Amino acid sequence: MLPRKLLAEFIGTAMLLAAVVGSGIMGVMLSPGNAGIALLANAAATAGALYVLIVLFGPISGAHFNPAVTLALALRGDLRAGDALAYVLVQVAAAVAGVLLAHAMFGLPLLQPGTHARSGAAQWLSEGVAAFGLLLAILLGSRQRPQAVAGLVASYIFAAYWFTASTSFANPAVTLARSLTQSFAGIRPSDVPGFVLAQLVGALCAVPVARWLSPTPQAPG
Repeated sequence: MLPRKLLAEFIGTAMLLAAVVGSGIMGVMLSPGNAGIALLANAAATAGALYVLIVLFGPISGAHFNPAVTLALALRGDLRAGDALAYVLVQVAAAVAGVLLAHAMFGLPLLQPGTHARSGAAQWLSEGVAAFGLLLAILLGSRQRPQAVAGLVASYIFAAYWFTASTSFANPAVTLARSLTQSFAGIRPSDVPGFVLAQLVGALCAVPVARWLSPTPQAPG
C-alpha cells in the first residue's frame, strides 16, 4: 500500500537527516578545531544509520530516501510517475523534519539558514560523481547482490565522504534540508541549485550505464 510506503520513506529520510546533522554537531562538540575527526564521526554515523534504515525499510518502500534514486527507478520503469512524485514530496518534507529534530535534540534554534560555502566546479563535479556512484551501487547491486545493497550503499557513502571534495551529499532532499542548518553539515541556500543539478546529472548518467552493464535477461521464446 502506498501510504505504508510513504510512511517508511518519511521515517527513514527523517532519521537519516537526524543522523547526518546530529553527528556533525556532536563531532564538532567533542573535537573542537579538528575537522578530520568531525568528518570521520559524521561519515561513520551516516553510514551506520544508512545500513540500519535500508535493512529496516527496504522491504517496505525500497528505502530510497533520495529523490535522485526515486527518479532513476521511475525512469527504469520500477515506479509509477504518481508514486514517484509522492515519494519525492515525502522525502523533502521528511528531510527538513530530520534537520529540525537534530537541532531540537541539541537545544539549537530550529531554523538556521546555512552559511557553509559549497560552490564551484570542483564541488559540482564531486556531487555528480557521488550521485553517479551511489546510483550504480543501487542499480547494479539490486540485480547482482540484492541482499548486499544496504552494505554497498553504506560503504560507498562512507568512502565518498572522504574522496569527494563536497563530502558527498548525493541527494537533493538532503541538500535542501542541510541548507537549514549552520552546523558542520550545512550548506548555503544559494549553493543548493548547483548541487542538486549536479546530483541529478550524475544519477541520470548512471541509469543507462547500469542498464548496459547489467541488461535485463531475455525471456526464452
